[in-house]
Amino acid sequence: GASYYGISDLEALAKDTHKFESRYLDGLIGPYPQRRDLYVGRSPIHSAALLAVPVAFFQGAEDKVVPPQQAEAMVEALRRQHIPFLYLLFDGEQHGFRRADNIKRALDAELYFYATFLTDQKLEFRGA
Repeated sequence: GASYYGISDLEALAKDTHKFESRYLDGLIGPYPQRRDLYVGRSPIHSAALLAVPVAFFQGAEDKVVPPQQAEAMVEALRRQHIPFLYLLFDGEQHGFRRADNIKRALDAELYFYATFLTDQKLEFRGA
């Protein structure tokens, strides 16, 4: 699968989110820390040991909504388990890519990723 600027640790996000989003998770999950159990239980980082398939991560380097540390935590978890991954960090991008060249690069990389891990077809990727 692929993750575009995705959340891996809800608890870390609740503790370190910017002011605009600070109460957003309370409405979706419950008040933190009172419902810490839900934050932990619904965070992919706490289930990373169950992953057995490759994952691609695409992240904006200047993302203040979901900081790069969220993707990097999952990348490190996959690395420890020797699971293949693709991690592309896009300089100058925030939460949601805006530059056409970065959008194209991400889509090309995602296609390459799927072709590499889901088919017998091997493509050459020149975008990283």
